[in-house]
Amino acid sequence: MPFDLERARNDTPGCRHVLHFNNAGSSLMPQPVLEATIAHLQLEAQIGGYEAVEAAHAVIEHSYDAVATLIRCARDEVAIVENATRAWDMAFYSIPFKPGDRILTAISEYASNYIAYLQIARKTGAVVEAIPNDEHGQVSVEALRQMLGERDNHTRLIAITHVPTNGGLVNPVAAIGKLAREHGILYLVDACQSIGQMPIDVNDIGCDMLSATGRKYLRGPRGTGFLYVRRDILDRLEPPLLDMHAATWIAPDRYEMRPDARRFENWETNYAGKVGLGVAIDYALQWGLDDTWRRVRSLAYQLRSQLSPLPGVIVHDRGVIQCGIVTFTVEGHDPQQIQLALAQQHINVSVSERSGTLLDMDARGLKSMVRASVHYYNSEEEVERFCAAIAGLL
Repeated sequence: MPFDLERARNDTPGCRHVLHFNNAGSSLMPQPVLEATIAHLQLEAQIGGYEAVEAAHAVIEHSYDAVATLIRCARDEVAIVENATRAWDMAFYSIPFKPGDRILTAISEYASNYIAYLQIARKTGAVVEAIPNDEHGQVSVEALRQMLGERDNHTRLIAITHVPTNGGLVNPVAAIGKLAREHGILYLVDACQSIGQMPIDVNDIGCDMLSATGRKYLRGPRGTGFLYVRRDILDRLEPPLLDMHAATWIAPDRYEMRPDARRFENWETNYAGKVGLGVAIDYALQWGLDDTWRRVRSLAYQLRSQLSPLPGVIVHDRGVIQCGIVTFTVEGHDPQQIQLALAQQHINVSVSERSGTLLDMDARGLKSMVRASVHYYNSEEEVERFCAAIAGLL
């Protein structure tokens, strides 16, 4: 059946005001998510915050079922937290590293993650190594195989960003997961940019942990995220922060952690955001992630195809599979100035800076790029209008 673009745009109030190609930053919320989030805030104002949680208990708990359905896991393997970075941090810092342990990651790894690797390496004596890319610019599975064959008994963690922040690349996380399982190595996936724009099945990926955000392709409220932790490894992990929600004080000198993934949460949380996240996931599932993925890739292909012929424009996306993030530079034009010029025309993009993915940007000799990221509610006409705006700047 043809994609119902009219419905998608009618459900998205922001479409009447902006041409939004910043979905990799934060998508425009659909009306049902907006209404659900506001409704819980109004309930808090009317009857009190604690009382609102009791009244909305079933709706709040449904958010865990929604995440479980989205990524094909059990609800007790889900923690809902403030953002993807906190979700990732809670997983990573719960691993007991020791001197000589290897952390293997991608050249295109996100700055926040890499900073955490370096901090743990400094504190514990662990070693961080970047897996080489293949000829397509994605993580080389063969190079990883060789690295594990050399010293696999020292590798403690493989941590990969599924979709890097600075391009359309989609890393081969399932093939990497197969190697991780073969060698019995913990595997952490950052799905911040991939969740919501493509189907994600943690069983197919073979990861032990996966972090994600609500604000990007899931179209949920800002300040929401979630963490998946495979049930079988929970007892091997102790979160770096515990409170009376994550653990129970059972004796003057003892505490007991929760037996489920909610040991990675904390007591105080944004309940309106949690409600909105659940509704956003339900809304995404209504559209179907397979259909969303086809449409996002189609729009991104159109965007790349129409940008590439423009004089001085270079599209920098790599990988065998490319997603809805399109990055480019324009000869003689600073990306920040392009962003500002587009904003004056009510067109939203962002800029990917060297500091966000330092190893990758340095390897490619890039300092910054314009990042335009499409979603299913964007139209083909918007792609044409965007490319005309870029041509006008030339």
